[in-house]
Amino acid sequence: MKKKKKENRELSISEAQRGYIEQEQFHKRKVAVCRIMLLVLLLAIWELCTRLGWIDDFIFSSPSRVFFCFRDMVTDRSIFIHIGITLFETLVSFGLVVVLGLLAAVLLWSSRSASEILEPYLVMLNSLPKSALAPVLIVWLGNHMRTIVVAAVSVAVFGSILTLHNGFSNMDPDKIKLIYSLGGSRKDVLTKVLLPGSVPLIVSNMKVNVGLCLVGVIIGEFLAAQQGLGYLIIYGSQVFSCVLLWRGLGMVDEWRSRGL
Repeated sequence: MKKKKKENRELSISEAQRGYIEQEQFHKRKVAVCRIMLLVLLLAIWELCTRLGWIDDFIFSSPSRVFFCFRDMVTDRSIFIHIGITLFETLVSFGLVVVLGLLAAVLLWSSRSASEILEPYLVMLNSLPKSALAPVLIVWLGNHMRTIVVAAVSVAVFGSILTLHNGFSNMDPDKIKLIYSLGGSRKDVLTKVLLPGSVPLIVSNMKVNVGLCLVGVIIGEFLAAQQGLGYLIIYGSQVFSCVLLWRGLGMVDEWRSRGL
């Protein structure tokens, strides 16, 4: 009798779990469908307003004109050149930010004096408007791809260092004491506690940095590029071609929403 009651209880729990999973799956599908419907509705309203003449399609463009522009650029393959340049610059700058941010954070963690001395300067550098630094970088480094990479690195690296260093400093002190009590060294703390325990923080920081690097690359391409999505956007604004402008902005926004 007791065994039968136990089996019934397990069956009811299993059914409740199954119902919860189905409810969550239905909720996710509903959210996805609503997102798509909202996007389609906004595009339809935009297109309708231009067709009816409520807004000037020369100024605001339209989804259909943007689509045909993108189709033409795919046909002549010019869009792939701009995408490739921007993607390469973003990946290079992202790799540099990850390496420099991690190394600098570890060095600051290993030296309390260096951390206390340099932290105010890092905060100041992180708060500087990076778009204002781009013209200075062009004067210093010239109108090259490396200028764009440096501009992108400057957007993300200082915030990355501060975030990682703050996470390292807040590591569980009991775990660090345990390593020292067992005869471990500072290197053991770094390799056995600090870095493994900070993996979620590092991954989260990388997700933020990839978007910041893309923003930095676009800023750099505004001023020092002959190719790339940033060049495409600024060229579209200069020749008053809102179709090109929206096409470039749309691709940048899509990359950021996907984490790149």
